[in-house]
Amino acid sequence: MPDIDWFSKTKIDAVTTMLTEPFVHDFVRANIWHLRGRDVDLLVDTGMGIRPLAPEIDTPAGKPLLVVATHIHLDHVGSLHEFPLRAGPRHSAAYFNSMDDAVTYAHMFHDLDGAVSKLPAPGWKAADYKIPPAPLTRTLDEGDTVDLGDRQFRVLHLPGHSPDSIALFDEADGLFFAGEAIYDAMLIDDLPDSDRSAYRRTMQRLLDLPIRIGHGGHGPSFDAKRMREIANGYLRRTDGIGA
Repeated sequence: MPDIDWFSKTKIDAVTTMLTEPFVHDFVRANIWHLRGRDVDLLVDTGMGIRPLAPEIDTPAGKPLLVVATHIHLDHVGSLHEFPLRAGPRHSAAYFNSMDDAVTYAHMFHDLDGAVSKLPAPGWKAADYKIPPAPLTRTLDEGDTVDLGDRQFRVLHLPGHSPDSIALFDEADGLFFAGEAIYDAMLIDDLPDSDRSAYRRTMQRLLDLPIRIGHGGHGPSFDAKRMREIANGYLRRTDGIGA
């Protein structure tokens, strides 16, 4: 392997680290969130899987690490196979067994102009990109709980960007891992499995969610005020479109 720091790491607070892949095209450069819990650590999404992610996650030996995929698109499940405890949406659970290109959209990366700005390994080609199967060990749906010991997250099913999109909300603390249900960047609602009507319903629901801080699958983190601005902006833009 070449000597390259493929991942960037940003310490958000005492228990939260954000990782990204800075050399990946910004269209598929996702945020990866590592939260240290008392009894269990949480990893939200796993990036593209171009280089191994597991060695970058500093969960102590013997401590469980639960990895949650917020949806099955390529930029969120690439390294999921590297981890033994894999949770993801019930809606798409069967597809994690194969990670078919048509479901993950991995084929979109094969011909993406400027797929990477630095080669991850000699001879690497975007055309060879594939996501290894990563069967889920736990399925998550609306109302389920993810328990780290010192905090619990409620699972929210928030479709629109994709039919299987889920998010995690700590109702006691206001911490919200949003995936691509909402994020502070250009919202994508025109993929073959996107649904603008569902996305509008998700935005309406999020207007009243009492978050303290939201960590999205892309873009910078946001507070409740900013989340309402994003949601209202989407609702205005799509008024009468696909509703």
